[in-house]
Amino acid sequence: MLNLIFVIMISYLVGSIPTSIIISKLLRGIDIRNHGSGNAGGTNVFRVLGWKWGISTILLDACKGAVAVIVVARFYLDRFPFTNVTPFDDFTLIQIICGVSAVIGHIWTVFAGFRGGKGIATALGVLITIITLDMIVALCVFVIVVTFSRYISLASLMAAVSVPLILIVRENIFNINIPGYHTILPFCIALALLVIFTHRANVERLLSGTERKISLAKKKSPK
Repeated sequence: MLNLIFVIMISYLVGSIPTSIIISKLLRGIDIRNHGSGNAGGTNVFRVLGWKWGISTILLDACKGAVAVIVVARFYLDRFPFTNVTPFDDFTLIQIICGVSAVIGHIWTVFAGFRGGKGIATALGVLITIITLDMIVALCVFVIVVTFSRYISLASLMAAVSVPLILIVRENIFNINIPGYHTILPFCIALALLVIFTHRANVERLLSGTERKISLAKKKSPK
């Protein structure tokens, strides 16, 4: 039990690394949460500091989720203190637990007053290591939506919702056997609901037409 708590806490701490805040402070000497939308995520960095730093932040945030799944999970050496009723082997289940912990850490980071990002990029890093093909399709959805709408928040929401839908279509319409489908599906639905929850303010702005679109133009330093 102590070993399980250990890997959960390490994953949470890895996810809690406030990438956007570190980058904004090193690059401009600012706290990104005091600019733009006030969110400590890649999208806000994209808006305030430009697309290069925004993409860099998103990639680093995704790496946090991947590290939790690929690296931290390997520190778990004990047997489960509960019965594993999922179709996954114990190690895969530990990877999922570590991934969720990293996403929670990103959203509620202990290093920045529990005010982090919205979890999209970190969840991407988690899922792309577990359901790679489905996440590639979801990334295509993200790119298409953001290209035509210029709303990163809308693209993030569409990509998050598309993941469980892609799983359902592959398994039930194309009859592709997805290992652990009945466990992965509710996990992805839960993550999608968490993403919607963290984007609730964006949803309100999208509905009211006040959500800001992104631009690829180079940003000037905030004053």
